[in-house]
Amino acid sequence: MRVLGVDPGLTRCGIGVVEGTTGRPLRMVAVGVVRTDAGSATAGRLVLIERGIEEWLDAHRPEAVAVERVFSQHNVRTVMGTAQASAVAMLCAARRGLPVALHTPSEVKAAVTGSGRADKAQVGAMVTRLLRLAAPPRPADAADALALAICHIWRAPAHNRLEQAHAAAAGRGAVRPSKDSST
Repeated sequence: MRVLGVDPGLTRCGIGVVEGTTGRPLRMVAVGVVRTDAGSATAGRLVLIERGIEEWLDAHRPEAVAVERVFSQHNVRTVMGTAQASAVAMLCAARRGLPVALHTPSEVKAAVTGSGRADKAQVGAMVTRLLRLAAPPRPADAADALALAICHIWRAPAHNRLEQAHAAAAGRGAVRPSKDSST
C-alpha cells in the first residue's frame, strides 16, 4: 500500500509518501513541505497548497491519503488555518476517488511510538528508525506527515475488517452504530 500522509498547515503543510504493509519493513518514497507566505491572503495560500498536493498526487500515485484530524486548540486562528488546509487535502484526494482517513495526533503518536503523549522529537526519532533513514526529516511537519502515512498503513487492515463486519451486520438487518463518514 502506498499512502500520502498530510500534516495540514497554512504556513507549512507536511507531505510524505510511505509504501509498505503491516508486518513488513516500510519504505519512504518521498517527503517534503508545501510552504506559503504567512503575509499572503488565505485564499491564495490555499490555492498554493492545493497545487502542491496535486503535484504530489501526480508524482507519487498513492492508493490512500491520511490527514491529521484537526483537534481543538486554544488558538482559534491556528485551528481555522489547519482545518482549511486539511479540507484542501481531502478535496484533492476525493477528486481522484482516493480513500481519505483522518487520524488524531494522539492516535498517530501511539501507533508510531507506543505513547499517545509522545513529543515531536520522539515521533521524529521513531519515524527515522522505522523508515531506516539517516536523520529525522526536517521540519517536524515532514516527519509528522510520514508518521501519518505509517499509522494509516498499520491501521488500515483492522479498519477494513471493521467496515466489512459493519456491512455484513447491516446486511443482516442489525443496527449499525453511527460514526463520522470521513474515517
